[in-house]
Parts: sequence; structure tokens; C-alpha cells
Amino acid sequence: MSDLTPQSETPTPTSDKITQAARETIYLCNFRVSVDGEWLCLRELNDISLTPDPEPTHEDPKDPIAIERLNLMNMAKLSIKGLIESALNLGRTLDSDYAPLQQFFVVMEHCLKHGLKTKKMFLGQNKSFWGALELVEKLTPEAGEITASVKDLPGLKTPLGRGRAWLRLALMQKKLSDYMKTIINRKDLLSEFYEANALMMEEEGAVIAGLLVGLNVIDANLCMKGEDLDSQVGVIDFSMYLKDGGHSSKSAEGDGQITAILDQKNYVEELNRHLSASVNNLQAKVDALEKSNTKLTEELAVANNRIITLQEDVERVKEESSYQLESRKASRSDSAPDGQVLGETRKQLKEETLLRLDVEKELEVQIGMKQEMELSMKMLEKDVCEKQDALVELREQLEDLRVINQQLSHKSQSVDTGSKHKTEAIARLEEKINQMSGTVKQMETSEKHVVKQARNLNSAAGRLLQLQQ
Repeated sequence: MSDLTPQSETPTPTSDKITQAARETIYLCNFRVSVDGEWLCLRELNDISLTPDPEPTHEDPKDPIAIERLNLMNMAKLSIKGLIESALNLGRTLDSDYAPLQQFFVVMEHCLKHGLKTKKMFLGQNKSFWGALELVEKLTPEAGEITASVKDLPGLKTPLGRGRAWLRLALMQKKLSDYMKTIINRKDLLSEFYEANALMMEEEGAVIAGLLVGLNVIDANLCMKGEDLDSQVGVIDFSMYLKDGGHSSKSAEGDGQITAILDQKNYVEELNRHLSASVNNLQAKVDALEKSNTKLTEELAVANNRIITLQEDVERVKEESSYQLESRKASRSDSAPDGQVLGETRKQLKEETLLRLDVEKELEVQIGMKQEMELSMKMLEKDVCEKQDALVELREQLEDLRVINQQLSHKSQSVDTGSKHKTEAIARLEEKINQMSGTVKQMETSEKHVVKQARNLNSAAGRLLQLQQ
């Protein structure tokens, strides 16, 4: 706010820090900023004394800090609205030289500077909002790229310059509203940098963060390498927003209707983009689930084949063991058993028994895996059905939004045609007025001619009377 302070004739004493801080912020408080449609109105308030009164008064004075917050919120509202309207009318990507965009950054800088705590440093005092913006990196990892880019920019030597560069990069990324909402929701962290009655700590900060959502409809391409962001002087140009008395009320109402329709159309288009992105994400998730479902089906088929093979092996081992037992019984009944052959047979039987147990264990494991796969398949099918239902609902919402968008476009076209008809009617009325003025002039000239002839006739009649006498 120090940029709006008028230059005083005598320097302020450095010892009187309270009076100096009050003078830095009281200039904007001398006026009450209000919004009349799409214009800015300034109303001068009573003078506010910078020195404390010795005795308290029983009047109801205005809180200068609250008035200042309200003024900044109204200025932010007008600058954002004017930037969106001018950018849509321009129809191209904005650059750094665009005046409404420069004024928007100036207003945002004043909003972020409001109520900053003064930090004492070795070389003096420092008031910068860069520390508050650095909190976004801790709360939102996506903002780390912007913070790293700001720190890597050459030529930025002050925290103020880095804060200005951060605002420009966040606007180009179309994440400024999200980042502002993130830090405003964490007032416990902001209290380290701002006073309790600062704009960022009050309701006005949340309102401004909500208004910044509309800036997602514009595209900006800002080059900051050759721009001196450290030494720029940010002064709000009130002439861009002050009301001009020459505008008629009817044209203002028509412009307000057109502006409202355009705002609704931009909001619907932005919502349409978000829904399209969510639909694409859900479609990608559905495709991934279908691929995983196909893969699990293949694995289930392989497991079923493995289970069938193991069952065949178990049956074969049972048949071999039963055949060996029968052969041993036959050999015992036919002849005296040989000790060495009997030992080998027992050893082979033990091996076959162990093999059978291993095969049975593996069969149980495969059966358990099969059951788990079947359960996961059912869950995946249920999830796919839910995703498909959600996808259908989103598509229906998208169709509804498209219908609303078409209706809004028809309304805008009807408003345009109505304004064209009014313009044509005005032109025809002007032509009729011109014709009538020409007719009036001709009648005036004929009237003069008739009067002249009457005068001539009167003079001739007088002469005849004199001759007769």
C-alpha cells in the first residue's frame, strides 16, 4: 500500500514508526470503494486522525482496516472481471504488455501485502509475501516446480521480485486459484506472516480466491527473463474502473446482460472441460481394469490347467503305488522275498508317498490361488460395473452441459440480433428526423417567401389607395 501514499512535504521522523505505518495505509482508507454494476465508485470518508485521542469518543467510527479489506476485495473483483472480458474480446494469448493484466498483478500484490508482519533483519526491516507463497510448495507438491523455476530465474535478487514471478507462473499454469485456496485454508501457518486482521486471514481472502477461478478461461504467455520485477512500482490505475457519466442506463443494462451470459458460457465451458478430463481419466481406468481383467483371466486358465495336470499326476501316483503293492504281495506268495529287493521296494514306496504328499500340497495351494483369483475377478467385475455406471452418468451430465451451452449461445445470438435491430431502428429514426428537419426548413423558407409576397401586396395596395385618392 505504500505505492498509493502521497508524497509529504516534510520527511517523517524515523522514531515515530507507528505514525509512519498508519500513513502508509490510511490513504486508501480515505475513500470507500463500492461496485456499481461493472464500475468502481469512490466515496470520500471523514478525515481520520493519525494521533490517538486522549479521551475515547462514544461515536461509531469506521474501522479503517475493514474498509481497506473491502476496497481491495472490490478492486480485485473489478480487475478480474475486466481482465476476463477484455481477454475474451481480444481472442488471443495475453502477453506482459497487456494493461488489464498488469493492473491485475498490481491489485494482487496489494492484496498479498495487506497486513504483512514486519520482519527485522540485519540491514533493516523486510515486508514481503514471498515467504507466504513458499508455503504452497509444502502443502501442494505440484507447486514445487513453480518455486524451483522462480529460484532459478536469473536477475531476481529480492523476495518481492520472486513473489511477482511466482504469481505470473501460477497464472500461466492456471493453478493460481487452487494455490490461493490451499494457503488460505491453513491460517495456522499464515499467522506467522500476517496480522490477525489481514486480508488473507479474513473472509475477503477466500472471496478473492474464489474469484480467481474465472481466470482459468484465459491463456497467458509471459516472458520474465528481460523484465525487471525487483524494481517495478505497482500503482493501481483507478481510471480504468471509474464510472463514466456519459453512458446511458439502457446500454449499461444490455451490456450487463451480455456480460452475464458470457460469464455463464465461460463457466459452463470450464466445467465442460473438467468433466471431459474426468471422463477421459475414468475411461483410461476402465481400460486398465479391462486389461488387468484379461490378464487375470489368462492366469486363471493357466492355474486351472496346472490343477488338472496335478490331479492327473496324483491319480498316476496312486495307480503306480497300488500296482507296486499288488506286485509285492504276489512276489511274497510265490517265492521267498529277497531282503535287498524288499528294501528297495520300501524305499521306492516312501519316495512315492513323499511325492504324492508334495503333489497334494501343491494342489491345495493351486486351489487356494484359484479361489483368490475368482474372488478378485468378482471384485474387478463389480468395480468395472460401478465405473461404467459413473461413466454413463458423467456422459449424461456432459450432454446436459452441451445443451445448456447451446442454449446460452442461442441467447447470446438473440441478444446480438436484438441489439442489431435496435441499432437499425435508431438509424431509421435518425433518417426520419433528418427528413423532417429538411421539410421544416423548406416550410420555413416558403413561409418567409409568402410573408415577403404579402408585404409586397400590402405595399401595392397602399399605393393604389393613394392613387385613387
